[in-house]
Amino acid sequence: MGLTYVRIRVSRDGRGKSVFVRALVDTGATSTMLPRSVLKSVGAEPSRTIRVRLADGRVVRRDYGVAFVQYGKHATYTWVLFGERGDATVLGALTLEELWLQVDPRSGKLREVKEALMVPMVAVVPTA
Repeated sequence: MGLTYVRIRVSRDGRGKSVFVRALVDTGATSTMLPRSVLKSVGAEPSRTIRVRLADGRVVRRDYGVAFVQYGKHATYTWVLFGERGDATVLGALTLEELWLQVDPRSGKLREVKEALMVPMVAVVPTA
């Protein structure tokens, strides 16, 4: 399977100014990373700074905040990393799950998740 890129709309809150961004879909990335300039342009603000391990193994600090992301009819508030110069623009696993989307392994395109996956309740037998 090759790389999957999508065009997503980003805004601070689903209203007001929005910007379209081309992002690599990366199911191995926990969070979505968008350019700081894009996030700032729509009024998104970081709420904290976290440590992030990049694909090349480096550990860096990046600002982290909430933005509104839309792909077609699917939209959600999600945590995003404020990317710096040289960082990839990535749609990560957390946002994909919040959008109820997954990558179709045959076509490499995004498709809607039709049902939630849950663990059934099981009886737990206490051990002595």
